[in-house]
Amino acid sequence: MDYLLEALHVTKLFGALKANDDVTLRVKPGEIHAFLGENGAGKSTLVKMIYGALQPSAGEFRWMGRRVAIPSPAAARKLGIGMVFQHFSLFEALTVAENIALAMPGPFDMKALSARIAGVSREYGLPLEPSAVVADLSVGERQRIEIVRCLLQEPRLLIMDEPTAVLTPQEADQLFVTLTRLAGEGCAVIYISHRLEEVKRLCHNATILRHGKVVANVDPAEETAASLARLMVGGDIHVVRAAAPDAGGAVRLALSGLELEADGPFAVALKDISLEVRAGEVVAVAGVAGNGQAEFFDAVSGERRLADDAMIALDGRPVGRSGVNARRKAGAAFVPEERLGHGAVPGFTLSQNVVLTRHACDPQLARGGFVNREAATGIAARVSKAFDVRKAKPDPEARSLSGGNLQKFVVGRELDRRPGVLVVNQPTWGVDAGASATIRQAIVDLARQGSAVLVISQDLDEIFEIADRIAVISRGQLSDAYPAASLSAERIGLLMAGAHERRESAHAARA
Repeated sequence: MDYLLEALHVTKLFGALKANDDVTLRVKPGEIHAFLGENGAGKSTLVKMIYGALQPSAGEFRWMGRRVAIPSPAAARKLGIGMVFQHFSLFEALTVAENIALAMPGPFDMKALSARIAGVSREYGLPLEPSAVVADLSVGERQRIEIVRCLLQEPRLLIMDEPTAVLTPQEADQLFVTLTRLAGEGCAVIYISHRLEEVKRLCHNATILRHGKVVANVDPAEETAASLARLMVGGDIHVVRAAAPDAGGAVRLALSGLELEADGPFAVALKDISLEVRAGEVVAVAGVAGNGQAEFFDAVSGERRLADDAMIALDGRPVGRSGVNARRKAGAAFVPEERLGHGAVPGFTLSQNVVLTRHACDPQLARGGFVNREAATGIAARVSKAFDVRKAKPDPEARSLSGGNLQKFVVGRELDRRPGVLVVNQPTWGVDAGASATIRQAIVDLARQGSAVLVISQDLDEIFEIADRIAVISRGQLSDAYPAASLSAERIGLLMAGAHERRESAHAARA
């Protein structure tokens, strides 16, 4: 058997759109095979067909040399295909064992299942406590649940979609050890990632898609990250240039002893956070997801108002008790993590979504209760051109855009205002290399023009590329902000794991 899985001349149509166009992909047993491409290139569409969540319009799949139909995820799992999605599907109020049980076929004994979970997780270096409640676990531990859930079904092929996006460097290293071991045991892995250096390090082969078509099959070890990116986008990737900031800039965003209670059983309370962001600089907040980033963004943006006005100041003006629109009027702009549903209303057009965030601070858009549709359409068109937002018609609904293109629009909409303060959460989440470079350069350029920029990100490559200073959030506490040049990825990883909390706790104990 030369190949475990073959996707032969697969085409997938959505109306007139060809998401996949005559795609052929072959994966051998024991191979870690990277699947690369820009946002909207067709990667997710193909792996969803392999996993049975979509059906091809043309072409065929072969499994161990035999032609097969994969009508559903259950059929895929029965063949031996498992998939770990980028966004986890876990119930936070349930235990590890209970979450895994929900995906297991047939009747089973919970005690025996818990023993199997403990054994498999230990054997593959993915330690889990079966009785632990998911809400109490880190994001890295939650990913282990998803992987162990697949491993218990003894897959022959494991599909992983952006698996390191939410991991510390140390957790990513452990994942690579596990995947290398699985490959050594004959399990094939399809690995989707925008992090090209880890693809070079881990993967044996790579298939590259562009606009739904296969454009290259290469050995990643023989390529550079730049050459892989060029194959993905069809040209050179812009190199982000960050000139030195003006160290004497005025403080434009000040957080002073910011406190925020958890608003639910699984939320994170913020504790005594202080930070200053000056004109001309980019300050990044790193951290593993689930450590208070969402609450931090809500507090700074005004989506949750604070008890004390003085906890947040914009250009010296206290706004802690002010809402989002009042902060926008004071010169701030905000980009949330969730682009569809939070950053944009799915059923609204792009121009309507422009009005939603800019009507309070842009008099040309709305006056006396009337919306200037022509102005809104013009802004949407300007943003789309500046950020290369690819769309099927001039003013489509937000939900019709690919994730990466919608991200470019949501970020570009706020950058277009030239705000004095920009707060952006995960600016290039799930965005390809070319679009990431465009967004990052625009953020740096805004800062160098005199704005203060606060970036919340889990991507350490991104942070080192654009940040002048870096702080780390862990369990609702924020470390000091250090010059980016003074930190290593390993040091940030330790801070992400709570090293500054332990140090502060030790100081308090001695006091």
